[in-house]
Amino acid sequence: MKKTIEVAAACIENDNHEILCALRSHHMSLPNKWEFPGGKVKKGESAHVALQREISEELDCKIATHEIICEHTHEYDTFIIHLHVIRATIIEGTPKANEHAKLLWLAKEHLDSIVWAPADIPAVEKIMEAKRSSS
Repeated sequence: MKKTIEVAAACIENDNHEILCALRSHHMSLPNKWEFPGGKVKKGESAHVALQREISEELDCKIATHEIICEHTHEYDTFIIHLHVIRATIIEGTPKANEHAKLLWLAKEHLDSIVWAPADIPAVEKIMEAKRSSS
């Protein structure tokens, strides 16, 4: 039986309505795929608390978490990921790529111009759909 991993990821939007995208480095699984930054939810931790901790560790900044915009389960070859994508805003600091190869701010309508990790794609589609509906 494959292990299911609970993961919280941040959909961080800046003042220009761009979304922060993080490129997985070559020493991570799924290298050179883009993702929403975040990480594993520890036992007894809420997705929101986990996300604030992970963003502090990964990007060296503090965030405020808001609503969950997408919850999705994706099965990879060796494990299953249960992903909570949470809308977030930076309240302190500037994101630094401590673990990722690169960070990129991208307009919502251009999110499909990069290659995403499969688990993140439903959230990308939802964000782009919401953008199309509101314009």
